[in-house]
Amino acid sequence: MSKKVRKAVFPVAGLGTRFLPATKASPKEMLPIVDKPLIQYAVEEAVEAGVDTMIFITGRSKNAIVDHFDKAYELENELTIRGKTELLRIVRQVMPPHVSFIFIRQVEALGLGHAVHCAKTVIGDEPFAVILADDLIRNPQNGCLKQMVAQYHKNQCSILGVERVAETETDKYGIVKTKELTPNLGQVDLIVEKPAPDRAPSNLAVVGRYILTPKIFEKIEETQKGAGGEIQLTDAIAALMLEQNVFAYEFEGKRYDCGSKLGYLQATVEEALIHEELREDFIAYLKNLVVS
Repeated sequence: MSKKVRKAVFPVAGLGTRFLPATKASPKEMLPIVDKPLIQYAVEEAVEAGVDTMIFITGRSKNAIVDHFDKAYELENELTIRGKTELLRIVRQVMPPHVSFIFIRQVEALGLGHAVHCAKTVIGDEPFAVILADDLIRNPQNGCLKQMVAQYHKNQCSILGVERVAETETDKYGIVKTKELTPNLGQVDLIVEKPAPDRAPSNLAVVGRYILTPKIFEKIEETQKGAGGEIQLTDAIAALMLEQNVFAYEFEGKRYDCGSKLGYLQATVEEALIHEELREDFIAYLKNLVVS
């Protein structure tokens, strides 16, 4: 009997140096897109996909993430006293009652592969998702992870979320070469970590969404340090491909690279343009700004 994807790993131990000084004391995953932190968008995407166990791989100075997904008794009591029922509802829905939150400390920053391996004892022998909150992927009707879970249930193998990037930017991503199975699904023949544009096998980039079988833990344990002196998840996936099928899925939706300042600003502006409370006033502001 096939197992459902019930658990998701969120590697959030990175230092967020590209956003200094904003991230000197506050996690980059807590940077807000309008009125909601990046990490909450990621968790909501996982909940929509049927995940009920969220596993955060944290580091030092990441206590704000722990606090965000904890019950705020004083705040809830104050909102109750003041009759702020809508704000109370918003605060309470940060932690859906059927969802568990687990926090594991990554003592050393040894790479994404190592961060994922930190979740081994909690994952056990189940398939699981990995979500990088830097990549905000928006599809209100059908979230990226929900699409990938559907593909996993059909194919029962690891699935990598991919999209085509500019050929000049292949050195920023893991890049795959695939054998097409359907217009948006391919079997991965080759995966390379951050190849130079003249050496990239394609422009099909792995972005921050994965569904992996538990066999990946064994492969991470066998993986030596690679690019950047870190244990690369890409290298472990390459080893996994020798024993199991790995598919690449071109998801439907728009990705914002919120690990970059420009991508973060783009996400903020476009989210504000659809924000129920702000939309009309923000559009009026932008029109006035352009005219002036």
